Amino acid sequence: MKYVIIIPDGGADLPIQELGGLTPLESADTPNLDRLARAGRIGTAATTPKGFGAGSDVGTMDLLGYEPGLYHTGRAPLEAEAIGVEAGPKDWIFRLNLVTVGQEGSDQEGLMLDHSAGAIPDTEARVLLAGLSEYWSKHAPDLARAFTLTPGVSYRSILVDRSSRNYSNVECTPPHEIPDRPWEPALPNGGSNQEEAVLGQLMRLSYEYLNTHEINLSRIEEGLRPANMAWIWGQGTRPELPSFESRFGLKGGMITSVDLLAGIAKLIGWDLIDCPGLTSYHDTDYATQGKVTIDSIENYDIVCCHVEAPDEASHQSDYMTKVASLEAIDREIIGPVSKALEHYGDPDSDPSAEGWRIMILPDHYTLCSTRKHDATPVPFAMSGAWVRSVVPRVLTETQADESDLHIDPGSDLMEYFLHSGLVRHDSA
Repeated sequence: MKYVIIIPDGGADLPIQELGGLTPLESADTPNLDRLARAGRIGTAATTPKGFGAGSDVGTMDLLGYEPGLYHTGRAPLEAEAIGVEAGPKDWIFRLNLVTVGQEGSDQEGLMLDHSAGAIPDTEARVLLAGLSEYWSKHAPDLARAFTLTPGVSYRSILVDRSSRNYSNVECTPPHEIPDRPWEPALPNGGSNQEEAVLGQLMRLSYEYLNTHEINLSRIEEGLRPANMAWIWGQGTRPELPSFESRFGLKGGMITSVDLLAGIAKLIGWDLIDCPGLTSYHDTDYATQGKVTIDSIENYDIVCCHVEAPDEASHQSDYMTKVASLEAIDREIIGPVSKALEHYGDPDSDPSAEGWRIMILPDHYTLCSTRKHDATPVPFAMSGAWVRSVVPRVLTETQADESDLHIDPGSDLMEYFLHSGLVRHDSA
């Protein structure tokens, strides 16, 4: 059997008035997804367990069959794995975002305006981060010597504290969870005064340095959002995950533009599949991602194709781009990939055929109305060998809710995707 998972990140949503009361998924023209859903089954999966915040770290780990309660130690360690940041068992790993906050004296003073600093390019971000490290070393030398800062992609980077401080009781708020809200109350809190004070001091110093940096002044002149603060969050220590192959007997590969997904893939023993032209936004090369997915099917038992664009559009409250991204995923990825899979045949009618299955689902909801993630169980569609539906439906949030297939916990979904119906077939 060949298996493919396609993840339109954050693709699920609530109805939007400007779309005539439809969700972006309902509004989008997705004939290929509709065809697969009608031929197969749809349902919901609870990819955000109780006690966890909704996000791609938890949601992706869960849908790949790894129960977050057993394996999740934090978001940042997953991303650190992707970019090769080494950390000891007592080192604490953080995600650091370059963000845009309202400038002093403006009517937006004190507000978190953009978790991505206007999707700042790598070249500018790396200059800012290098300068920030030097500024910390000069103005907080006792703290800075324990920290290392490693750039990731765009506004994302990894910060590691090697001082043996313990941040297990410190609450750090993701910046995308406080859009257009005051950032001061969301500074790290909890734990001992030492740990939260350390992070708070570094973040305040970052504003002192970044707010007047020449790169940011130029960005403002160009009408772009400045990267005028560093926001620290997502802490954890390095996790240990059993390989996917040891658990499910399948060799896997991941296609993604996001370090978080790449880190999860590496930790479960999957290969990272190179795909030129990928970005996290709607300017990504959907067609190439579809072609690379098709090419990879021959080399792997299971391929995961992750597309970040719907999530980033949601965080900007850009429902039209979200709709367009879902349509592009359907046209350039779901359509060509599903047709390529059909060449592996249907073992139900041809016992000599290898067979295939495909599953399409977001890892979590991301709401254009709030610009935030949401923990509502996500809709999924599954099609292929021995996957049959009595009631044909298309994949929308409402129709998935109305189906009779609801996977909870979400970590059981992978077992269902790989094996449902096979035992009954073999014993027939």
